[in-house]
Amino acid sequence: YVPPRVRKSQEILDDKKREELGRLKKMVNGLINRLSEPNLPSISGQMEDLYMANSRKDMNETLTDILMNACVTAVAMPSRLMMEHVLLVSILHHNVGVEVGAHFLEAVVKKFDEICKSDAEGKECENLLALIAHLYNFHVVHSLLIFDILKELVSAFTEKEIELILFLLKNVGFSLRKDDALALKELITEAQRKANTAEKKFQDQTRVRFMLETMLALRNNDMRKIPGYDPEPVERLRKLQRTLVRSSGKETQLRVSLESLVSADRVGRWWIVGSSWSGAPMIDDTNKKTQQKLHIGKVSSKIMELARKQRMNTDIRRSIFCVLMTSEDFLDAFEKLLG
Repeated sequence: YVPPRVRKSQEILDDKKREELGRLKKMVNGLINRLSEPNLPSISGQMEDLYMANSRKDMNETLTDILMNACVTAVAMPSRLMMEHVLLVSILHHNVGVEVGAHFLEAVVKKFDEICKSDAEGKECENLLALIAHLYNFHVVHSLLIFDILKELVSAFTEKEIELILFLLKNVGFSLRKDDALALKELITEAQRKANTAEKKFQDQTRVRFMLETMLALRNNDMRKIPGYDPEPVERLRKLQRTLVRSSGKETQLRVSLESLVSADRVGRWWIVGSSWSGAPMIDDTNKKTQQKLHIGKVSSKIMELARKQRMNTDIRRSIFCVLMTSEDFLDAFEKLLG
């Protein structure tokens, strides 16, 4: 039972919070709407001030929602606009804290995973993939995630996936080659194997051939073979990023896998220091069933009573306690624990 007086004060607090969040959303929205390359320094400065004045949680959620609404649309977004939005996230990620980039990255990857599994007709998948690619270009995330996504796309290997592979390689291919040439080589080998086994599946082979040619051009570091490849816009924005970021990019890069991001709600977020976590147990119940129980034979009631007094409140704790108490020496205890 909640007394009416307490209930009323709680409602007043909720209304106040809602009003504050509405005001914050309006301010962030106004800054994002004015975002462009020339005024990025002033916009990022004002966003940093907002982070200092408001709770990180509210700011992260507000910024992510606004950016997702602006960038994830059914029509293809202009590449330059995408880059400017991601560059803002990158600057805040390096200057304010890694939780800024981590929150945005998790939302983007989860949405990408969800939309790719549904057969959406629009360009949302490409837009989300462009966001992930530029988060890598601007040193928010490590190449590990990009390789994970490419492996997933290669393993599916339908026409839609081939288009996404080409799109991603065009945006980040040469950076991947620089970061991990061996992983790229392995990916190319796997793609060639898939293409050979899937020859009969596709009516039109030209797209598959074009994808393989693109991959070989990347392996041979031949930029001329990739039509429409232009590294200049990314390089220009990277120079701007270096002038605005107060720490080096490599130390704040998130080295996180696709699986970790998709299952973050279930297993927690180890890549954010001090992040609170609540939800399902980190180890599934199915794992508990497969755990071997320690074989300890019969132990006296006196030892079991001692175990109870020492608050050994699970079978596994009681078993280990009894083994330690009844062993002759450390070697005997070791053998029993292994058994």
